[in-house]
Parts: sequence; structure tokens; C-alpha cells
Amino acid sequence: MAGTIVADTLTHSTAGSIATNYVVEGSAKHWIRFIGTGTVAIRDSLSASSVTDNGTGDYTVAISNSLSDANYCLLIGETDWRTAGAPDEAAITASDYDLLSRSPNNATALDSTVNSIAIHGDLA
Repeated sequence: MAGTIVADTLTHSTAGSIATNYVVEGSAKHWIRFIGTGTVAIRDSLSASSVTDNGTGDYTVAISNSLSDANYCLLIGETDWRTAGAPDEAAITASDYDLLSRSPNNATALDSTVNSIAIHGDLA
């Protein structure tokens, strides 16, 4: 059975209201978290069908549901997650994470002037 719901505003009984265009225009359309060392593997994603390993640090991600054009905002993040100074995916939990900022030209740790972080996932 197919149907259509038409609404300009979504209202929650305790959290207030939001315009539906915010949900349509402001929500992530694609995101991916993948392991890029050894055998490349997608850990979780939305609208990602595959990752191709093109060589050291070079990947191509296939988007399952194409966007309307190439004028989208692309936020890319790469970091070493660490526990006791060593890269370790176990440093990521559902409630916090530890990261090590590095110079783009070498592996030297540094205090970054600007840090940008976005998280897309399910809330508990």
C-alpha cells in the first residue's frame, strides 16, 4: 500500500515543532564510516554502496542515492583515534571519543586553529 503524507510542520508532544523543509533540506543525505587499513570495510553508512581502495589514502565512495547535482557540502574527516597514544578504534564509544590532531604535511601532532566535527548516527 502506498500513500502520501503532506505536512508543513512536525510537532512533538514535548519537544516542540520543526518545519518539514528543515528535515528534508537539513538532514544528512549520505554519510559513511569505513576502515581504510588492511581490507577496506564499511562499518556503517547511509546511502553508501561501496568503497574502492585506489591506493594508500586514496578511496572512492559510491553514493547509493544520487544527489540532485554536485553542488553539495562535503565534510570529510580523517583522524587517528587513540587510546594511550596508539591508534585504536576502541577509543570511540557511544558517549565520547578521543582524537589526535595532526599536521597535514607530516605525522606531527599539533593544536589545530579550527576543528570541525560532525556526527551522524542514531541517538540512544
